[in-house]
Amino acid sequence: MSEIKPRFEFRTWAKNFGMVEEKMRRLSACAGIRESHEIYIVSAQNNENNTKIRDKLMDIKVFITKREGLEQWNPRMKGEFPMQASRLEADVFPAFGVEMPPLERESYTLRQYLDEVITPQQQLSAVRVFKRRFAFSVNECIAEHAEIEINGAGLQTVAVESVDIPAILRAKEMLGLDEYENVNYLRAIKRVIGMEALPD
Repeated sequence: MSEIKPRFEFRTWAKNFGMVEEKMRRLSACAGIRESHEIYIVSAQNNENNTKIRDKLMDIKVFITKREGLEQWNPRMKGEFPMQASRLEADVFPAFGVEMPPLERESYTLRQYLDEVITPQQQLSAVRVFKRRFAFSVNECIAEHAEIEINGAGLQTVAVESVDIPAILRAKEMLGLDEYENVNYLRAIKRVIGMEALPD
């Protein structure tokens, strides 16, 4: 069985993408629309583990490397609630880079996990994110334009993904994204909630 190679990603944010979105729609028909409600757990002590929960499933991705201004991430774990305390201790909390609080239950529902484990931690924050994602293909790369709400704050994001770095760089040029900053979900969310300063 061949190994699945993690994709590289360029992602950027704006209030509105205007001509970038127009170019994307000229280059590719929309291949589908997806909506989701997710919860991201962000930590003041970590920028290398992306932890989110969707449909009671926890997904942690870990940062691998950065090349040509692009980021590569790889799945670290997937888990379902209710979740055993032993798994929270071994697989989840190490991703946050904060001290593990004492766990008083053998297993936790999602609500118990958020209310009893995450909320009391000053360095952690549970952030609600709504996504409406429009899928495209640009220069044989996976591309998307999405409408995002981060704790109710409205933003848009555009992303291009592929295992082929030159193909992503060309797709960025085709879409007029060369002057945009690459900002992953984790850092974008932390900027919105005030956990990370905006760039000068």
